[in-house]
Amino acid sequence: MVTATGLGARDVVAEVVDPEMPMLTLDDLGVIRSVDEDGDGVTVTITPTYSGCPAIEEMKADIRRSLTTAGYGPVRVRTVFSPAWSTDWISERGRARLAEAGVAPPGRAERHTPGPVPLTLEAPSSVVRCPQCGSPATEEFSRFGPTACTALRRCTECREPFEHMKEI
Repeated sequence: MVTATGLGARDVVAEVVDPEMPMLTLDDLGVIRSVDEDGDGVTVTITPTYSGCPAIEEMKADIRRSLTTAGYGPVRVRTVFSPAWSTDWISERGRARLAEAGVAPPGRAERHTPGPVPLTLEAPSSVVRCPQCGSPATEEFSRFGPTACTALRRCTECREPFEHMKEI
């Protein structure tokens, strides 16, 4: 089905904005796994950024509202947790939008082999460039920012504070 605006269900879902990081769409964030038109309805499958994501119900409601407004129905939103979401799923456009909004995008996530995950009590060491001036001379001053997936950092060159989306 294509709506009167010429948008298919996938196109409609691709424009739904993330409730916690409004500079990103859910598609840019990589949480949209599939959009399937089935008969008269649509089933959207999503993988939240982590299993305890407080925005999951808002994401589902926004997807339903966007598709219903576009003329689709009934709308079902399924949540899957495997494979687990990774910051590697953020699109290049999403990474650029994070930087434009003053949030340092994540680097590539560390690959783990199957089995037990080693526990370390130290923050990972990585170079995070300042999204304001581009300097690699930054420091973390809080491992947790306004959302669980961000850390708070400051640039030692331009002295500007900024958020960094952590690699997951």
